[in-house]
Amino acid sequence: MQEEEIINYTELADARIIEIFKLAAIELPDAARLFSHMLNAQHIWAQRISGKKSRYGVWDIHPKEDFESLSLENFKLIREALNNHPLAKRILYSNSRGEQYENRIDEILFHLFNHSTYHRGQVVTLLKKAGFTPPVTDYIMLKRDHLL
Repeated sequence: MQEEEIINYTELADARIIEIFKLAAIELPDAARLFSHMLNAQHIWAQRISGKKSRYGVWDIHPKEDFESLSLENFKLIREALNNHPLAKRILYSNSRGEQYENRIDEILFHLFNHSTYHRGQVVTLLKKAGFTPPVTDYIMLKRDHLL
């Protein structure tokens, strides 16, 4: 699987969840908190790869009206980072507690996409509990439907 495929999948799956937030007439604070966290993490990792400082904290909460623009910005940053740096490049970065680590870009991307999938699953569970029918976000189903 190519990197662009997992990027496209994650972007599409996120966009499908964002659509539920846009249509929701009720507040979904727990789901919004987790989705904000996921968006923040994507932004933070993309900025780390590019050697830039993040504009968001790990647990900053965004209004649901901003989810779409934040997601679009994140995927632009992720693609720029991939285009400008080889996957084997090692990145030195500090976590939110100021501890320093070093990882290859491909390892960071694996974590970023796995983290997104994990929290999307949690958000879907919260949406179901609130009475929503979440959209399909399974990779293989989106692939079968020729959406990827």
